[in-house]
Amino acid sequence: MLSEQSTATVRATLPAVGAAIGDITELFYTKLFAAHPELLRDLFNRGNQAAGLQKQALAGSIAAFATHLVAHPDTRPDVMLGRIAHKHASLGVTREQYTVVHRHLFAAIAEVLGEAVTPEVARAWDEVYWLMANALVAIEERLYAGHRIAAGDVWREWTVTGRSEETADCATFHMVPADGAAAPAHLPGQYVSVQVELPDGARQIRQYSLSSPPGSAVRAITVKRVHGPAAGGPDGEVSNHLHAQVRPGDTLRVSAPYGDLVLADSGAPVLLASAGIGCTPMLSMLEHLADTGYAAPVTVLHADRSPADHPLRADHRALTHKLADASARFWYEQDAEPGDGTGLMDLTDVAVAPGTSAYLCGPLPFMRSVREQLLAKGVPAGDIHYEVFGPDLWLASA
Repeated sequence: MLSEQSTATVRATLPAVGAAIGDITELFYTKLFAAHPELLRDLFNRGNQAAGLQKQALAGSIAAFATHLVAHPDTRPDVMLGRIAHKHASLGVTREQYTVVHRHLFAAIAEVLGEAVTPEVARAWDEVYWLMANALVAIEERLYAGHRIAAGDVWREWTVTGRSEETADCATFHMVPADGAAAPAHLPGQYVSVQVELPDGARQIRQYSLSSPPGSAVRAITVKRVHGPAAGGPDGEVSNHLHAQVRPGDTLRVSAPYGDLVLADSGAPVLLASAGIGCTPMLSMLEHLADTGYAAPVTVLHADRSPADHPLRADHRALTHKLADASARFWYEQDAEPGDGTGLMDLTDVAVAPGTSAYLCGPLPFMRSVREQLLAKGVPAGDIHYEVFGPDLWLASA
């Protein structure tokens, strides 16, 4: 994949680029948004930008990709690329935007590293960039083709048919296509993007997991109202807008469904572990398992602040009871009821069947903890799958 000459150059310069990658990505976004303010207004998450989360995720993905190419020059990290491509497809990213990114990213590299960016270094990192960009474009175009839509043409109008208040800060919105056409197919665990126009005219986008099963004619998303300080910055623009403004009869601009955390119908034992609003993709998976009469053991685990804060708690239990061989365990930091665990999720006395496929969704500290506990119980790393809401900071930290 990466040429022999470029591999040597990237290996030699990776420490310097890695040490400066935070400064490079920060300057890149400054340059990009100065030249294209519409991207910050209508494509990028302004809250993540203000909190520096997108910068961390970009830096992590570049560093991880380059490191992989140096260590394995004849292969590419397809799992990482697939995760990024699904997120890009849900935003309607197109091939042309990679040229724009290249221009401002390499201007930032040259400015931060100065004379260290010789023509040879520039050529080597240019090769890295286009290997990554072209791989992403190819995956994204296949994803678009899978929905039989033109590249980037992911948006449709949906009519809100119902709204349910799940907790004080979580609401479920039920939707159908506004044009009366059939809802596009989705897989259990996938998400959609929702774009709303805010009071300042910005059209901000957020991703929400589909909490309804794949075969449902009515789609559902369960949205947690995000309070800014808890998110580390001025987040919550879209979630607060949806909670405050959207009622049955309103329309929403919604993307085709994407996401690589998808339940595999393998017949193997399944473990679904979630925390907080991370239960939403798990509910879609669980309902699919119940609808199809899944016979293998299913273990359902959830952690939350309290029973009152647990979204779709009744559905969690009811769907588990519909399965032939399933059990549910919940942990709460406060107000735990008889039979529930107290505090953080602890798998010490949770039986994990051999051959289990595990699916995790929730805050990063939660997923790291559960993953470590599953590894200790003998679950292979390749059988532990996860979904990160927002920028993939697990990748960035790695």
